[in-house]
Amino acid sequence: MHIILHTGRTHQIRVHFAYYGHILLGDDIYAKDLDFEEDIRKYIKRQALHAFRVSFNHPITNKKIVAKAKVPDDINQIIKQ
Repeated sequence: MHIILHTGRTHQIRVHFAYYGHILLGDDIYAKDLDFEEDIRKYIKRQALHAFRVSFNHPITNKKIVAKAKVPDDINQIIKQ
């Protein structure tokens, strides 16, 4: 799922995912009642949330800054499952 954040509100992604029925794996608040959650803990000890790319305009130069990061191994293990 592709997400674009417009604010830095706490839990914004998790709340929106839950509202649409796409609960974030590893989420102790919004997914705590799901049966599969205990099985997920074998693979990941945190929320399965990763930003592969973040971009913003530099506050002084206004130049677009883009940072990218590979998908972490723990999330890759879940994808393989």
